[in-house]
Amino acid sequence: MSSETPALCTSGLQRHSLNGQTMGTRYSAIFFAPVDFDAPAIGAALFAAVDRVDQQMSTWKPDSNLSRLNALPEQQWLTLPEEIMTVLATALHIGQQSRGAFDIGVGGLVNAWGFGPGASQAGAQQTSAPEQRPHHPALDGLEVDRAGNRVRKRLPVTLDLSGIAKGYGVDALAKCLDGFGITRYLVGIDGEMRAKGLKPDGQAWAVAIEKPVRHLREVMGVMELTDAAIATSGDYRHWVEVQGQPYSHTMNPLNGQPVRNRLAAVTVVMPSCMLADAWATALLVLGETDGVALAQKRGMDALFVLHNGDGFEEISLVSGQRQA
Repeated sequence: MSSETPALCTSGLQRHSLNGQTMGTRYSAIFFAPVDFDAPAIGAALFAAVDRVDQQMSTWKPDSNLSRLNALPEQQWLTLPEEIMTVLATALHIGQQSRGAFDIGVGGLVNAWGFGPGASQAGAQQTSAPEQRPHHPALDGLEVDRAGNRVRKRLPVTLDLSGIAKGYGVDALAKCLDGFGITRYLVGIDGEMRAKGLKPDGQAWAVAIEKPVRHLREVMGVMELTDAAIATSGDYRHWVEVQGQPYSHTMNPLNGQPVRNRLAAVTVVMPSCMLADAWATALLVLGETDGVALAQKRGMDALFVLHNGDGFEEISLVSGQRQA
């Protein structure tokens, strides 16, 4: 974990910036707190919050709760912590609401295409596409008993929480700061962010939206955020090449293949980063027609960035209403 030297604001609050490693990337927390605030204590609490999520939901840790569930025989119940139970139940709910576009049962597809544990890393060259294999959606293959905090597989399904776990981790960072009574903050894991309150100067938190271009880090725009979370899914960060064609790491559970449509990225703003994370993935899978239509129907705040020749075009929705 690392931190910046606090800067004193005219309001008497100090600006703190803490960050560290988690989930194969980095988490960050920028917040304003009184001068005598115990920054080391909150730094330790922030790390513990995201580490708990990683220990439960990582596919890369063989002893994680998720890995134990994936290795479990069908029809055998497994008692799990409240955090991962919440994520599993939410994932199934969004799977229903998105008509199967969001599906945590794509672990087998993720592994087959070289994005899972023990496989070649995304960006590596593959000579051919994996063979088509049976895919059991989590909605069919997973049974969640919230009252008993237990879960079992009805079918041989392999789960992957990469489309929702980081968002939940961001919410865990936010909950941690809330517990310390902090009311002005911006927390994030990679590109998933959540903000609360305003900065002491009355300004909202500025969050950069990346231009969805491979091999390049460039800002496409800036969004102001307060009391909300933001998440982006796209085809430009992790991919493999098969016979010269790029394939996204995001799987389309509706056809058992990596997502291939005109969408380069989808950004969603919601109260919870877990929800924003999952819905950004679902809308990316659904594409520029069905995804936009569903976001409009649900009254969502979303930005769709579409490939258009050598450039991009945007579709912006605010409360489901298309903006000029």
